[in-house]
Amino acid sequence: MKTQNIILALILSTVTVTAVAVSTEQEKDVKSVAWYTANVRAARAQNKICFDDPSIQESTTCKNTLHALKMVYVGVGN
Repeated sequence: MKTQNIILALILSTVTVTAVAVSTEQEKDVKSVAWYTANVRAARAQNKICFDDPSIQESTTCKNTLHALKMVYVGVGN
């Protein structure tokens, strides 16, 4: 019983570490809202990619892109 608990703990630890490593790798190239505000053409291109692929719409990149475009076209504080 004790050995089974140790093995289960090791498996859970391995899965957790792997999940964190994968999510960190995916979010490695995230640009900031300020970067997208300064690079509107790139923001519009990325926003189209985000719009066309619903599976990535909740990513940090898509959120930053949309926020930057709102700031550029609607204004800050509106």
